[in-house]
Amino acid sequence: MNTRLDHRNPLVFDTHELGRRPGAMKKVARSVPAPDDLGIADVIGVPKGATVELDLRLESVMEGVLVTGTAHAPVTGECVRCLEPVERELDAEFQEMFSYPDADTRTARRDEAGDDAEDEDTLVLEDDLFDLEPVLRDAVVLALPMQPVCREDCAGLCSTCGARLADDPDHHHAVTDIRWAALKDLTVDPTTQQNGAGNGSDDDQEK
Repeated sequence: MNTRLDHRNPLVFDTHELGRRPGAMKKVARSVPAPDDLGIADVIGVPKGATVELDLRLESVMEGVLVTGTAHAPVTGECVRCLEPVERELDAEFQEMFSYPDADTRTARRDEAGDDAEDEDTLVLEDDLFDLEPVLRDAVVLALPMQPVCREDCAGLCSTCGARLADDPDHHHAVTDIRWAALKDLTVDPTTQQNGAGNGSDDDQEK
């Protein structure tokens, strides 16, 4: 059921030159197009097809090949405060072990009680090839901000009209005290007020 790795895939790397010789090392630099959905969905990420610069160090160890590297790529997103576009450069670091298929029979380092849990997380070499995409995805997501902003002091949007506050620092709306809002539409008839005042005066005089 496993899909065989395709050496033509730019994110698939060949380790056969290491020859399973512990201590052997190889450096690889490669520019690859970003795969789909490389980032945090609907928030920020590397645009599909954008160039990702990879610098890798492949080291042969007893259990497999230890891959250490960095990825440099452009990222785009939307400010969570003002919804303006966000563009920046991202550097993500990663390190992952790709085990030989028979590593568990050549070493005695596994705890039998934890074999199932380890198997789920173990990445395995296939015909001396490994696929970096899952490692790259994890590294990029961890390096991205969960709530990107266009700038640290972004004031966001006006909660009343949606205007971008950075464009008008003095932007504001008149606020009416809700306790007096019901009285603002009431009007007083000047004639009635005058008559009332006069009646009051006559009553006072009679008393």
